[in-house]
Amino acid sequence: MSDNKTVFFIIGILLVILGISMLLPYLIQLLYNEKNHSFVSSSFITIFVGVLFILANIKKENKLNLQQTFLFSTLAWLFVAAFGSLPYVMSSEKFTVSEAFFESMSGITTTGATIIINLESTPKSILLWRALMQWLGGIGIVVMAITILPLLKVGGMQLFKMEGPDTTEKILPRTIEVATIIVSTYLVLTIICSFFYWIFGMSVFDSIAHSMTTIATGGFSTHNESIGFFKNSNIEIVSSLFIILGSIPFISYLKFIKGNRKIFFEDVQIKGLIYFLLFSILVMFLYLYLINSESSIFDKIRIASFNVISILSGTGYVTDDFGLWGKFSLVFFLFLMFVGGCAGSTACGIKIFRLQMLIIFLKNQLKKLISPNSIIITKYNKQKISDNFINSVIIFIFSFLFIFLIIAMLLSITGLDFITAVSGAASAISNVGPGLGGTIGPNGNYNSIPDISKWILSIGMLLGRLELFAVLVLFFPSFWRN
Repeated sequence: MSDNKTVFFIIGILLVILGISMLLPYLIQLLYNEKNHSFVSSSFITIFVGVLFILANIKKENKLNLQQTFLFSTLAWLFVAAFGSLPYVMSSEKFTVSEAFFESMSGITTTGATIIINLESTPKSILLWRALMQWLGGIGIVVMAITILPLLKVGGMQLFKMEGPDTTEKILPRTIEVATIIVSTYLVLTIICSFFYWIFGMSVFDSIAHSMTTIATGGFSTHNESIGFFKNSNIEIVSSLFIILGSIPFISYLKFIKGNRKIFFEDVQIKGLIYFLLFSILVMFLYLYLINSESSIFDKIRIASFNVISILSGTGYVTDDFGLWGKFSLVFFLFLMFVGGCAGSTACGIKIFRLQMLIIFLKNQLKKLISPNSIIITKYNKQKISDNFINSVIIFIFSFLFIFLIIAMLLSITGLDFITAVSGAASAISNVGPGLGGTIGPNGNYNSIPDISKWILSIGMLLGRLELFAVLVLFFPSFWRN
């Protein structure tokens, strides 16, 4: 059995990057005279441990086999979440370990659930760190979704494998090559988003913080009322547009850069996302039209569009407490939490392509009932799809819902009420952020729930972000023997 030096060598590099990133909030501490040095202390500790990992695990040749790739994908997020929690623990805000880890995991998984009660009074450095964690998490999951998860064949993700090396031994150079283009695209989108936020009325600080969490479809805000604080329709339009851009597969941006100018109009998954968004917005608009005759049609369209886009993508920004819209809105938004955006994007959930594959499977079964002897060739995005591939997608969807039920039951055991437990479980595993109800709803937070609930939700966030199987497979002894 080979050692895991390469795994911890790469984790060491990630910790060094994380430690350097902590210096940006430290500059904010100096700029706003916060009289706290938590970030420089956290940076020193993180970089020191990262360098130790690098020096202790240097090898002549760095390769990852299948087991090590699974191990790396899980440990990387755990280590980053753990060390990312240091600034919270060492800050003047007196976060407990449970609260700090929960906030950190919520950030790096781009979930957006928070335990902070009053964002307005929270130090600017902490607000920037939350946004930066989500931004880094968005980059991380896109790189993994394009380079690692397809190789691991997690829940059908092999459909989105880039042309080129198809062995895990060649994953490192391939990751560096793809990551360069991704980071460049990601950074450009963030800068443009920030510029438009600023143009339409946000402060420089708010525009930077919100642009990072918008592109990452994370949803952390600098205000308790989220985007609703600004009461600006132009900001909502900008936010909606860039959330959609963050929910599009980044592999499409890569193909566009390489010369495929029609990719955004030809990709089946992107078209599926747009169609589903339009349908969901129409449903919510009609519902708001029926229950509320006071506001204008434009306001209803605006409110329905923004909140549907935000929840479907897993961003979690809100402009209104949709929990007060009636029982239908609760059920509808709970359903949207599960759907998510496109595979290979910063969005979360089951993903559009899996729902499309499920529909294809159901159609095929109906065709076989009508014509039992017929031969059906299944295609998706002009690629032939095997029955094993479709089965893996169905297994993923079943597992996703099953684990959601387990998390919901565990949360109920800890004392949470039904709507909080169910919506909290859905929000965690789908990496959405706000739940439903008075406690964790759009106008609430996770501060008052028990510590054990926070740890359960943190595990749920990790499982959801890493597509379930990348984590669960590590607990099967047979996997390590093969």
